[in-house]
Amino acid sequence: MTQQLDILVFGAHADDAEIGMAGTIYKHVEAGYRVGICDLTFAEMSSNGTVETRKLEAEEAGKVLKLASRSNLGLPDRGLYMTPDNVKAVTEEIRKYAPRMIFAPYWEDRHPDHVACSKLVEEAVFNAKLRRYMPERPYVNVDQLYFYFINDLGKADLIVDVSKQYDIKEKALLCYRSQFEKSATETVVTPLNQGYIERVKSRDRLVGQRRLVPFAEGFATKSPFLVERF
Repeated sequence: MTQQLDILVFGAHADDAEIGMAGTIYKHVEAGYRVGICDLTFAEMSSNGTVETRKLEAEEAGKVLKLASRSNLGLPDRGLYMTPDNVKAVTEEIRKYAPRMIFAPYWEDRHPDHVACSKLVEEAVFNAKLRRYMPERPYVNVDQLYFYFINDLGKADLIVDVSKQYDIKEKALLCYRSQFEKSATETVVTPLNQGYIERVKSRDRLVGQRRLVPFAEGFATKSPFLVERF
């Protein structure tokens, strides 16, 4: 039987979660949390790299972050439509691991797959708690759904100081050599291999500046925080 996760992070492609929140992931792993990543697709439509290369890179990055689990649903890249089958696949993953918290890409991003992933996860989180939906699997009530930023930085409702974990974030990102390094034998040029990691680093520095810490990762939520007192 699969052990329960504290945190389950969804991304459309391998490297999405690392770009948005690798520092936060590792910070929680250090604190003893069980964290997993689920990639929805094998990124078979990507201009750079191959499916096999991306699988190996994701596995390597998972080891760097010391993940409790990493899975891939094998949904079609550029085909993350709001279909019953796609929602069901994501819901099954949630019920499999019964996480307390789920993270998904922010609902506004220049990559349509990131937006689609965000919507699918939100739908699946709702379905996961319905007792009569897929009654053969126990329902799961997720405590909180958060959204992380990939390409476009929106308004962060909270930020996590990842200054002490930032070297691990960079190490995890560098596992994706096919995406972030320009090959001497390949002529494909994309925004990813044009200094993308430096742009991510600059963004995380900018987020940290808001609370005067070297590096931070930002998150949004659609649900208000419940507090006893301030």
